[in-house]
Amino acid sequence: MKNLVSILAFCLLVIACKTEEKKAPLDGYLIEGNAPGIYNGIRVYLQSADERNKKINRDTAIVMNEKFVFEGKIDNPEIWYLTVNSVNGSSAFIIENDYYTINLDKDKVDNTVIKGPKANTALKAYFADIKELSNRRTKLLGQMRTAGDASLREDVNEDIVTLNIEQSKIPFKHIEHNKDNVASLIFINNELNSKEADIDKLAGALDNLNSDIKSSNLGTKLTMRIEQVKKIKAAEGATQIGSMAPQFSAPTPDGKQLSLKQAMGKVTVIDFWAAWCGPCRRENPNVVRVYNKYHSKGLEIIGVSLDGSGRQKDPKNAWIKAIEQDKLTWHQVSNLSYFNDPVARAYNIKSIPATYILDETGKIVAKNLRGAALEAKIAELLN
Repeated sequence: MKNLVSILAFCLLVIACKTEEKKAPLDGYLIEGNAPGIYNGIRVYLQSADERNKKINRDTAIVMNEKFVFEGKIDNPEIWYLTVNSVNGSSAFIIENDYYTINLDKDKVDNTVIKGPKANTALKAYFADIKELSNRRTKLLGQMRTAGDASLREDVNEDIVTLNIEQSKIPFKHIEHNKDNVASLIFINNELNSKEADIDKLAGALDNLNSDIKSSNLGTKLTMRIEQVKKIKAAEGATQIGSMAPQFSAPTPDGKQLSLKQAMGKVTVIDFWAAWCGPCRRENPNVVRVYNKYHSKGLEIIGVSLDGSGRQKDPKNAWIKAIEQDKLTWHQVSNLSYFNDPVARAYNIKSIPATYILDETGKIVAKNLRGAALEAKIAELLN
């Protein structure tokens, strides 16, 4: 009898172990959800957010008998959002290739309990700090609206400034406390999306993470992204008004190299355009008129074409044809490599048309002027 009990106990242990093994997929995620009070057929969604914070469906499950299941695989950890048809709110969590349980709140998804890898504990603590700070900000803004005298408003404004400083420190606080946690990579990635991101500080924070986190697929991608952002920031700094224009050399339509230095006059316009760019082509008659009017007084233009789009069958021919059609008689250069053109990258060109106006020393004195504003600046510099 004792042997039988032992055998049964052993079998139960094996079954339990096999069940746990099933709940820990090696190469994907498994999410088992409980949905008490939710009707059969209601859809549950996993969503991510794009650069504009628009939600994108990544996975869908259907509630049956108050339960639902998600199975899938992702390349890198991300913040995803759980939403449910006919239920208000959403719940954010870090998705990894791991096992999760979800206890859904039928009245408000925000109150849902999600259990999974430790990254979500770090995310919960981060959100708690953000919420506490948000509550303080709301209170201060209320005080600002009801403040009766200027001195009180000034005091409240100083408190808001202090609050903004605190907010900028929150991500770094949680990165420092989670050096062995992929949540830190998520925090760094989010900060990189901010225009005010402190790139050097983020690079240092990434470098201080544990080696296995830093060398992960996402960690490696963030290292490369930080390097890209550094280059962009450097280009932005190099092309501010008052800076000396970055020097460059590029091929002309006949294949010869022409440098900016060779093309410069008393006033020089660097004109980024392309044959495929409708707004550029519509602006060209104005540029032609300005050039014809002021060239004899010292105006030079060097057009930098961003032709080379994959949609163009023969980008060089399209470029040359556009020059002839639009009667562009000034200097023209292009590497025919679209927005990957080295000159465009040196000037951090994100869209065209784009213009830089230089004085005779090569200093940038204005940029992105079109129409009457372009002629007015040229006239100011040459008349």
